[in-house]
Amino acid sequence: MSSTRFNQFAPIFPVRDLGAAIDHYRMLGFTTRAYEQGDWYGFADRDAVGLHFSLHHEHDHADPAAPDHDDGHTHPPFAPAVAYLYVDDADALAAEWGRPGIGGTTGPVHDTPYGLREGVHVDPDGNEIRFGSPTLSG
Repeated sequence: MSSTRFNQFAPIFPVRDLGAAIDHYRMLGFTTRAYEQGDWYGFADRDAVGLHFSLHHEHDHADPAAPDHDDGHTHPPFAPAVAYLYVDDADALAAEWGRPGIGGTTGPVHDTPYGLREGVHVDPDGNEIRFGSPTLSG
């Protein structure tokens, strides 16, 4: 068994427009910034949660291993990502992220059979943040 402690986990969301993604997540209450050494990567932080953004242009299907930006890495074809976020109050977060002008789509919160109240936010690139909090009876 490893004794290495995990400190933070930051999913990487693929985006087609880094500036738009950074603006969107700022509207969601994150502190955002672009990577200082390139226009292909960015960061969003809120409380102890971090997200990274990686610019993904559509790949040429004739060459799926072609690099899509100048970071020197190849990336799979664009496919949205999903992350799960545990929060204190899913209803409050749904209300915050569902405000007019935020962009993306925030779905209604509902009770689950496994004791959580859950909702989902889908950003303009199709990435999902599913979020949940314990039900009162959970």
